[in-house]
Amino acid sequence: MLPRSVQVFEGDLGDAATLKSAVEGSNKIICCATARSSMTVDLYRVDHQGVYNLAKVFQDYNHNLAQMRAGRSSKSKLLIAKFSLPDAMKGWELRTGTYFADDIGAKYDAGMDAEFTLGEDGNAVFSGYVFTRGGYIEVTKKLSLPPGLSLERFEGLLLSVRGDGKVYSLILEACSMDNPPQNMIYFARFSTRIGYSRVRIPFNIFRPLNLKDPPLNSFSVHTLAIRFEPRKQRPVPVRNAENGVSAKTIRDRNSFNLHIDYIKALPGGQETDFILISCAGAGIHPDKHQKVLMAKQGGEAALRNSGLGYTIIRPGPLQVEPGGQKALVFDQGNRISQGISCADVADICVKALHNPIARNRSFDVCHEYISEEGQGLYELVAHLPDKSNNYLTPALSVLQKNT
Repeated sequence: MLPRSVQVFEGDLGDAATLKSAVEGSNKIICCATARSSMTVDLYRVDHQGVYNLAKVFQDYNHNLAQMRAGRSSKSKLLIAKFSLPDAMKGWELRTGTYFADDIGAKYDAGMDAEFTLGEDGNAVFSGYVFTRGGYIEVTKKLSLPPGLSLERFEGLLLSVRGDGKVYSLILEACSMDNPPQNMIYFARFSTRIGYSRVRIPFNIFRPLNLKDPPLNSFSVHTLAIRFEPRKQRPVPVRNAENGVSAKTIRDRNSFNLHIDYIKALPGGQETDFILISCAGAGIHPDKHQKVLMAKQGGEAALRNSGLGYTIIRPGPLQVEPGGQKALVFDQGNRISQGISCADVADICVKALHNPIARNRSFDVCHEYISEEGQGLYELVAHLPDKSNNYLTPALSVLQKNT
């Protein structure tokens, strides 16, 4: 029986309109729903689209609540560029450069050229070619943020793009806090896939171009650029039509064509807003394994790109037994194989709600076991059956953030 304080709402994750009444008055969400069948259409509707719908409805609710208060929701993303809007192309400039001078090679290469135009679909199109050895092309713009606002209260950038399978670099220029006229350049590389996708790039993965510069301080960022350079393109599998054998090769490493829909800044925060119970893959029937994980991963990606603070928990096979009886293994890397009590998973969710360490982390968890030889050691954290025991903080602090 549920406590009297619990309100029950009937809805459908596949129908966003039915979720509005459920999120009203809520400031955090724990989503543990999953599809009732293993049919691909059901898995997509619940585990992928359903998570997207719930996150968006919750985001919209917070945004509307902030507007009623004549303010801005702390969970709202900041729009930096939306190229379908009027004048969105103004201020963007193309720049070329080389990492080193090659006077002899320059006599024989085909040079480099690019254009940055507005496509028929309303997206900006960054396209061209680079044949100069060590050369690169980038499109750049000085940021124009609302008065009194900087990127300091945000924790990353989100790009909606239609890619070409190439690797690009997102460049941030910032002024030195000790010497404001001095510029420091930071970069983070991101891969694109053929077709539309959203790319989430946290500020903490940006690295200085000059190794002597300090870590990025988002408060001082004043310019943004997207760069293409042939030397960073990676081999991709290409199937031979004659014998069907795949070999890694680089297809057309010198040309590029990137469509950009928008660039947004993701809000920061202290605690998680949305906890998603996903799965680690252990215990799923081999015939269903791939499509179940594909749907789950789609839902995880939708949550990461929503702008909400998230915690993604991937438990091993769930077991109906008392919690707090066994030590827990926290890991990242899809290596766990043991089960875990439903009660232990529930306890992790409750502890993660107000634990800053849990924000923007994804992890696997199961009961303690002895790892196989060659698998390496896991981070084992003793879970004592004591409600005051804060085992989650040391367990998650050693795991990678923004995963």
